[in-house]
Amino acid sequence: MLSYRHAFHAGNFADVLKHSVLTLVLEYMTRKEKGFYYIDSHSGAGMYSLNDDYAQKTGEYKDGIAKIIAADDIPEALEPYIELIKSLNDHSELNYYPGSPGIAKQFVRRQDSSHLFELHPTDIEHLTSFCQRWNKSHVKQSDGYQGILSLIPPPSRRGVVLIDPPYELKEDYQKAVKTIIQAYKKFATGTYILWYPVVKRELVDKMVNDFTTSDVKNVLQVEFCQSPDTDEYGMTGTGLFIVNPPWQLTAQLESILPYLKKKLGQNNSSYSLTQLIEE
Repeated sequence: MLSYRHAFHAGNFADVLKHSVLTLVLEYMTRKEKGFYYIDSHSGAGMYSLNDDYAQKTGEYKDGIAKIIAADDIPEALEPYIELIKSLNDHSELNYYPGSPGIAKQFVRRQDSSHLFELHPTDIEHLTSFCQRWNKSHVKQSDGYQGILSLIPPPSRRGVVLIDPPYELKEDYQKAVKTIIQAYKKFATGTYILWYPVVKRELVDKMVNDFTTSDVKNVLQVEFCQSPDTDEYGMTGTGLFIVNPPWQLTAQLESILPYLKKKLGQNNSSYSLTQLIEE
């Protein structure tokens, strides 16, 4: 199945959480001069226009990034992400929103490299075009799960891996965790970020169980739900599993999460931050 297009959802509340964390992780990686690999298993198009038919049809960004882009009470931990989005829009109107490759492009240096995987035939064209003048990018139309395993450990032994599947298939929930477990055996010091939607709680619970019964250590779980779990169809929340998070990320999320609840949440919204597995 290759029907999912992130263009419908770019800049929504799930992107705000995911990309604010990605920004903080990548900013942390650039504090050391030594190079690192950025590996993205499901890259999407790279950049999205919020004025096109896809974004306008759903308008999800209006309840996400649009609600906080011009706020004057941004917590310090969220500022790098907000400033990045502003820089891509010339600090004026909100016209563009980056996918994860668009975020990474702002951080990857001469000594770093990015490895981007995407299978969708339309998105791979957009991604290739987006990366055309990005010398440190390597774009492949191939399976991202296998791509991760083929690239680690990186030569520098420093790396950030983002797994962000569309979850069109239920198997993606387990496949994504399994890939990290396999990758961890080869590269235990890498930072792995796994995004997931909260659609059916039992699927998330299974991911938690797979992690806690594995040999993977130092796993942080963060979740922001706009509404309580339900048996009805639809995404009620979003979450991330982060393996080997930067040491200050927990404290940063402790300031970001209540702010997102205040700005993007509803009366029955909730968030959680759990050290799922200790170091």
